[in-house]
Amino acid sequence: MREIAVFGGSSHPALTAEICAHLDVPQRPVLLKRFANDCLEVQLQSNCRERDVFIIQSLVRPVQEHLIELLLMADAARGASAARVNAVIPHYAYARSDKKDAPRISIGGRLVADLLVTAGVDRVLTLNLHSPQVHGFFSVPVDHLHALRELAAHFRQRDLSNAVVVSPDLGYAKSAAAFARRLGLPVAAGAKERFSDSEVRIAAIIGDVAGHDVIVLDDEISRGTTVFELLDRLREQGARSVAVACTHGLFADNALDKLAASDVTEIVCTNTAPLEAEHPKLTVLSVAPALAEAIRRIHDGESVSSLFDH
Repeated sequence: MREIAVFGGSSHPALTAEICAHLDVPQRPVLLKRFANDCLEVQLQSNCRERDVFIIQSLVRPVQEHLIELLLMADAARGASAARVNAVIPHYAYARSDKKDAPRISIGGRLVADLLVTAGVDRVLTLNLHSPQVHGFFSVPVDHLHALRELAAHFRQRDLSNAVVVSPDLGYAKSAAAFARRLGLPVAAGAKERFSDSEVRIAAIIGDVAGHDVIVLDDEISRGTTVFELLDRLREQGARSVAVACTHGLFADNALDKLAASDVTEIVCTNTAPLEAEHPKLTVLSVAPALAEAIRRIHDGESVSSLFDH
């Protein structure tokens, strides 16, 4: 069997190190240079020839820097005669750009997918795409996983006798329903309308939340615009308590501090993005074991979907 070689980009070194520890393989060194004209150069400082190469890079701030770095690493691996180049992208930021909803705008999710394939990526492993249809933008195999198992395991430790799962919008209701099934809970959803990146309106909540302990589930929290709007509606409808859970805790513009200052009881996310801030209300769950097991199964030619089915 061909040897596995794991390289990590600069976006989330802690996650790469944890994945390598679970795989019990060394992290191969990468040399990143920046020239005087601001161009990047990447050198993979380990043999790639006929290896099964995995490049771990989360597309987090600064997204464009980390994207170019990933493309250069993939190109370097292909040029070094890697048997297969696998891009492990815990957070695929451009999944939000999935459609043309205004004149003369780009569909970034598809463009970045094309760029990755052009750079030499043969397979993609990612978690919780903001828009599931982005999976179809790729012309190479994509293993699209989720963190519902990790999130559900966390909430099983709580008293759920009066709980209900709430999706902020109908677009995420399917995943919220799958999460609710894991916990044996009812599900509700917000009727959301988005006007801009910083303005949304939730007109109503479809389902019963009055007097219940609510678990709000979303794929990511960036500015928290949607969550804060949903919290207003939950208060109006008499929810007893609210905990917030997501896969990608990006927390831009001090969203974590603002959310923690509200009346939510707990904020739960995974470590797909590096988190510099800490707060007593924040719990960060690791997806490194899940990603490591997926990498091992991809390398060994085993089923990945059977491990991460809803």
